[in-house]
Amino acid sequence: MSRFLLVTNDLPFTARVQQAVSGGLTGSLRVFETTALPETPNEMLKGVSGEPTAVVILGPGVVVDAALKLAAVFDVQMPEISLVLVSDPDPELALAAMRSGIRDLLDDDADTETIRVLLERACRTSENRRRVASASAPASTGPAGQVIVVASPKGGVGKTTFATNLAVALGRVAPMSTVLVDLDAQFGDVASALQLEPEHTLTDAVSRAASQDSMVLKAYLSVHHSSIYALCAPTSPAEADRISGDNITHLLDQLASEFRYVVIDSAPGLGEHTLAALEKATDALLLCTMDVPSVRGLRKEIDVLDNLKLVPRHRRIVVNFGDRASGLSVRDIEATIGATVDVVVPRSKQIAHSTNTGEPLLQQTSRGRTAKALQSIANFFDPAAAPAARKGLHKRAELQ
Repeated sequence: MSRFLLVTNDLPFTARVQQAVSGGLTGSLRVFETTALPETPNEMLKGVSGEPTAVVILGPGVVVDAALKLAAVFDVQMPEISLVLVSDPDPELALAAMRSGIRDLLDDDADTETIRVLLERACRTSENRRRVASASAPASTGPAGQVIVVASPKGGVGKTTFATNLAVALGRVAPMSTVLVDLDAQFGDVASALQLEPEHTLTDAVSRAASQDSMVLKAYLSVHHSSIYALCAPTSPAEADRISGDNITHLLDQLASEFRYVVIDSAPGLGEHTLAALEKATDALLLCTMDVPSVRGLRKEIDVLDNLKLVPRHRRIVVNFGDRASGLSVRDIEATIGATVDVVVPRSKQIAHSTNTGEPLLQQTSRGRTAKALQSIANFFDPAAAPAARKGLHKRAELQ
């Protein structure tokens, strides 16, 4: 197959795309001189031979509604192919496009260099998706996505801040294939942490329509500009009573079948929703802070999970807000909980500032001890960084 496919009858735009591809990009371009779109990816790719297709450009003249419909099918059947829609800038269209699976929007007046840069980015996204899919091909017929639960017995440990940063970091590994779920159905604040104003929430996501159709479910997710999706908590705490553990189990099965990474910001404690999430989890990140009540609470939580046999195969202990002046050491915490601390995230003014501005720290910077500690956890889930991450986990976590 040709690496780049362009659908348009706009000759000047076609010429600029041809110049962009020949100006430093690897692969050939095939042009369909039409504005009519097929209904399925297979119809579009029929008769296209050669190298694997990485990017499909839906150019000027293509009907937007038809483009979004086709993108939604591509997103389900061939998510490794990046779709680019050429259209005038429009915030509402941008949101609808990202929900449908469009990877990027391009102005039809864009110059050759702008087109080249965007196509290069779209290629990287396609390559990342192919690499992740290849590295993590499931041995069983179950869902391929990793379900990562961030949990803590108590509130106030920075769980939401940690979960949002983890999701942002994983969004770089798998753009638009990472979803952050706020399972604190009463008082979750992922929406606030990401400066989102969701049209739909967890309540909608477990409705009958969404539970029966994953495409409806994806339409209920909020898109964040860091290339991740978010499923936010209900706006009213009373709505939490309408969501059962079975609802959560089915929801996570759906999301794991659609996304590479499902990051869950759970409610404090071991409520029905959190237990349902832990039953489906491939990984658990258990958080505490450097104070006695938090550490003792974590010890109790670990004991309960062990008794219930709900500890995922990959469990890691994270000490958040690490501070030498707390009066506790990492060794004290390990002795209390009977487990090794994997990572200490230092207390930082940057974290407080990022929380108040609604922009996760890892969106702002990768420098500093706090950012590096957060990134080190995300690296464990990145196939390209996993060997180094696993090697690092054999070392004792230290508070620098």
